[in-house]
Amino acid sequence: MTRLAQTAGLNDIQREILSTVRDFVDKEIIPVATRLEHRDEYPTEIVEGLKELGLFGLMIPEEYGGLGESLLTYALCVEEIARGWMSVSGIINTHFIVAYMLKQHGTQEQKDTFLPRMALGEVRGAFSMSEPALGSDVSAISSKGVKDGDEYVLNGQKMWLTNGGTSTLVAVLCRSDEGHPEGTAPHKSMTTFLVEKEPGFGEVRPGLTIPGKIDKMGYKGVDTTELIMDDLRIPANRVLGGATGRGFYQMMDGVEVGRVNVAARGCGVAQRAFELGVSYAQQRHTFGKPIAQHQAIQFKLAEMATKVEAAHAMMVNAARKKDSGERNDLEAGMAKYLASEYCKEVVEDAFRIHGGYGFSKEYEIERLYREAPMLLIGEGTAEIQKMIIGRRLLEEYRFQG
Repeated sequence: MTRLAQTAGLNDIQREILSTVRDFVDKEIIPVATRLEHRDEYPTEIVEGLKELGLFGLMIPEEYGGLGESLLTYALCVEEIARGWMSVSGIINTHFIVAYMLKQHGTQEQKDTFLPRMALGEVRGAFSMSEPALGSDVSAISSKGVKDGDEYVLNGQKMWLTNGGTSTLVAVLCRSDEGHPEGTAPHKSMTTFLVEKEPGFGEVRPGLTIPGKIDKMGYKGVDTTELIMDDLRIPANRVLGGATGRGFYQMMDGVEVGRVNVAARGCGVAQRAFELGVSYAQQRHTFGKPIAQHQAIQFKLAEMATKVEAAHAMMVNAARKKDSGERNDLEAGMAKYLASEYCKEVVEDAFRIHGGYGFSKEYEIERLYREAPMLLIGEGTAEIQKMIIGRRLLEEYRFQG
């Protein structure tokens, strides 16, 4: 283990899990990540390895066949995986948000049906809020679920669905006006539907189409898709929690977990960028000595290492706050905002240290340079995080005059 980004107070099980994951990353992910990323190839063997390690059940309770670990343990594992290849952490993140939402909000029948198979990685989760026209404005969702006997009929188009092709269970947020009079606040008339489907592209069940992969600048390997519902019929027992109108709160609870995850990804990518930068600086010579001996490069390394350490500390704090049962939207927003911004800056400094070679696809930093921007917008943009942080600060520090 390196000096940076250490976490105090871990128990023996947590340390053993993290050591196993880091070893897997070093041996199975880092050597192949750049090659697979350049091909935009799904990392099938890596995913099978994660299944064998039990990582798909990491936070699922033991009674459902999982490891029953904390959000902190999960976040630290994500940090390690993102250090190897950020796309792999995306494959397990959406799975865990759905598993977490089921654990926290699902009916007993829904938990019994899905969680044991999710723990094994047999059922793979994805979740869907965004739509082509709304971006961060979740209240403007136009997809609808209308009651029809013992079923709901879903119509609408969803966007930016991570694992859209490979998943078999998608938590989809739709508007459902049933039982909610006209004029009800938008966030009180939304429902999360649990949509089961076959993996793949095209029409994956009657009324549900996954058109294909969206071609992206970075974050390759993992499939990002649209989702189109055209009179998709869903049984009433697949409303998450069994009652309509709770979807917004359920999704926001899941997104808090997701924001800690994105912060952890930023920490992992920044760590890898620092490792690459500090290694290259000791190998590359100019003016008769390694560039690491030039003060200009030492200043960059000092700034990079400080940012890696600060982001890690905030991410750990946000995870521990959620694990304690306390509200953590302020801490998760701060951690996600800081870690993603610092990640971008650390990656750019490592890119600068590499000089012209950083622009070559032969060097790993080129891949990281394209991956870092996704963290600035994933699970809510930096601007959204600052809005959340600002509002929460005004709640906490309300003027008493």
